[in-house]
Amino acid sequence: MINQLISLSLKNRYLVLLVSIGLFAWGVYAVRENPIDAIPDLSENQVIVFTEWQGRSPQIMEDQVTYPLVSNLQGIPKVKAIRATSMFGMSFVYVVFDGKADVYWARSRVLERLNYAQRLLPQGIIPTLGPDGTGVGHILWYTLDAKGIDLGEQRALQDWYVKLGLQTVPGVSEVASFGGFEKQYQVNIDPHKLNYYNIPLSQVLKAVKSNNNDVGGRKFEMNGTGYIVRGLGYIKSLQDVENIAIGTIKTIPVRVKDVATVQMGGDLRLGIFDQNGDGEAVGGIVVMRYGENADKVIHAVKDKMADIQKGFPPGVKFKIAYDRSELIESAIGSVRHTLIEEMITVSIIVILFLLSFKSALSIIIQIPITIAASFILLNAFGISSNIMSLTGIALAIGVIVDNGIVMVENSHRNLSIAQEKEGHDDSRKN
Repeated sequence: MINQLISLSLKNRYLVLLVSIGLFAWGVYAVRENPIDAIPDLSENQVIVFTEWQGRSPQIMEDQVTYPLVSNLQGIPKVKAIRATSMFGMSFVYVVFDGKADVYWARSRVLERLNYAQRLLPQGIIPTLGPDGTGVGHILWYTLDAKGIDLGEQRALQDWYVKLGLQTVPGVSEVASFGGFEKQYQVNIDPHKLNYYNIPLSQVLKAVKSNNNDVGGRKFEMNGTGYIVRGLGYIKSLQDVENIAIGTIKTIPVRVKDVATVQMGGDLRLGIFDQNGDGEAVGGIVVMRYGENADKVIHAVKDKMADIQKGFPPGVKFKIAYDRSELIESAIGSVRHTLIEEMITVSIIVILFLLSFKSALSIIIQIPITIAASFILLNAFGISSNIMSLTGIALAIGVIVDNGIVMVENSHRNLSIAQEKEGHDDSRKN
């Protein structure tokens, strides 16, 4: 079989050369398309279901939210395990699928089952799916360098400007905000005043909710011009909340300010974010979508950040806290340097031992062709270019050239034997 293959290759040299060039070109294309990351993604193929119910104890969350979800999510095809945890006001359910299951197929199956399970949950409680990222999807952390701006304004800038802009970058699954204060209108009700005016708390809640809304009207024409009538009722200031009527006493309206104090404050926080001991900071975590090219996504996010920064208030700028592209480029550069060193070392050794540049060239050509072709297999099996896979390729260079060295050395030996035999026959004839 081997003899026939060698004979066929010798008879069709140009065809072999054409196939080699085509394989190398395909490999180069595979190198450009292969995802690049610093470390391999070994996280489980899972879908996270998150449910929030403010103010409820972990036991209530477990009994009324977590247990109904877990019991109804069982039976989904290709599910390997279901794990769950309940905490104050929050419930997490982790649905782990087989490694061969497509992540977006898995998310659609979970979402399909949630539509049925939601009827078993308390009214108004809606479970949501977590981002379509993995445990190693945190590719970039940043903070806002905004001296002179309070934490509430910084968090509003992050949530309503920066976050919305970065989420439009291809390959970004989520931008999670951290730090600062989430601004909110806070109504502190005095129960004694409620009792004095004989107004229940539910009536105050309903009045505040219903008065923070726009209402539609109709269109009418006057003098050939059409006008649209609508009621503007969204809250824009503290005074708007204070002047909301919650009841009447002898035709005299009772307003929110009569039974409560209204202020602008921050939402309840369970922790703070401190950077290098310099005080609190506000920023975000960029989560990469499953299976994306980390290096490509990071550079796209940085380009978007440069555009977003043009709309910042004076003196505000981004400050990178963690950038995985530095680790990626360092790891890839180290492995690339090792590959070049090994190729040069192997070439020198082959030339010294065989004393033939042409023979050495036939062996050296194998290295880039084989390495390029290996990326075709990496793409086929969904393996990214990371420090593990590239190190394996670097270690395999010796094995790559062993085949060529043995064949070329054996060819040189047979040629030498044939030449000696031919010289011996010529001397005998003389």
